Amino acid sequence: MRVLAVFPILVCLLAGGPTYAAEFSNGVRAYNSGDYPGAFAQWELLAELGNAVAQNNLGWLYQHGKGVMQDNEAAVKWYWQAARQGNAVAQTNLAWMYEQGKGVTRNDRVAVRWYTIAARQGDPAAQNNLGTMYQNGTGVEQDYATALDWYRKAAEQGNAHARFNLGTSYQKGFGVVRSNKKALEWYRLAAAQGHAEAQFNLGWMYENGVGLQRDDDKALEWYRLAADNGSASAQANLGSRYREGLGVARDYDIALKWFRAAAAQGDLLAQYSLGKMYQAGQGVTRDFEIAADWLRRAAEKGFALAQNLLGAMYSRGLGVEQNHRQAVSLYRLAAEQGLASARFNLGAKYANGEGVDRDYVRAHMWWNIAAAQGNVNAANSLANMENEMTPAQLQRARDLVILCRAQNYRDC
Repeated sequence: MRVLAVFPILVCLLAGGPTYAAEFSNGVRAYNSGDYPGAFAQWELLAELGNAVAQNNLGWLYQHGKGVMQDNEAAVKWYWQAARQGNAVAQTNLAWMYEQGKGVTRNDRVAVRWYTIAARQGDPAAQNNLGTMYQNGTGVEQDYATALDWYRKAAEQGNAHARFNLGTSYQKGFGVVRSNKKALEWYRLAAAQGHAEAQFNLGWMYENGVGLQRDDDKALEWYRLAADNGSASAQANLGSRYREGLGVARDYDIALKWFRAAAAQGDLLAQYSLGKMYQAGQGVTRDFEIAADWLRRAAEKGFALAQNLLGAMYSRGLGVEQNHRQAVSLYRLAAEQGLASARFNLGAKYANGEGVDRDYVRAHMWWNIAAAQGNVNAANSLANMENEMTPAQLQRARDLVILCRAQNYRDC
């Protein structure tokens, strides 16, 4: 299944502070009403006077450009002022800035140090983020047991991200015995709090009958919730369902809506799917140039299906200037990832001498590999080509298959 990578979260504003209560409250009211310059003015005075909560909030305003010009370096300055006074939220925010390299040179070890300080004070976001650092071995030696310990501490305080991470740990068996039952328990808790990826994972588990009885209706229900809450994976999933009519009436307009939402977040499946729909004219006027643009975005990120389809467009000169060498390059990238259709296409290029020197041995090799994956076109082409090859060529092609597999299909 597609479980999104776990990313640290950014802690937002504290609700108040014991000192200068009136001024601070005025800042909160201004912020909540959308008057960010007003909030900045109130909190800036308090921050200059040393109020740690106001310093943290000022840092947040600078980081997000609310009521003031966006300035990560200024944000780090104010987070630092609050963090050194022991403000746990500021410590977490400062750690996040170090981890992301925002306003400061990226330093994962420093991030771990600040997360640890805040986590020991009981800050749930710091506990969760520290867990991700231990899980991924970022800035610290990888340690699943320690990661789980921090996730549990944060989850016990109701942190939805930590509950999702515990679900992922149990589903994947990170530091624990794999248990879909426990994964479901944690996903449900996080999903009830609106955690989009937990909702998506629940949908996937219902769709595939993992840990529970398969139920397409419940899967669709969770996918809708996740999509509405911003999950790109869920949005792409819904796009595919509406395009293909899987569990819903086929509707290209709705499919396009969800694909566009997911593609805007960088989802590669959605970008590829948009390219495919523009290429085929599904729900839109056929436009090969727009199709090629979407396919290129996904292809450049390594999405094999997009690489293969874009290769076909270069081969035929659809939406791009015809370029057989570029087609071969794209087919090869997808073939190295195991895509059978790309392996067939690459073999065809060798057979026809398009973008490469004609080479029946290489063509046979790639078709042999693709045919073993069940590609019918490759199997048929293979049979026809063998009539044109000498026994020595056939043996060389079979030897190359063995060599190519040993090289994990690289440099073949």
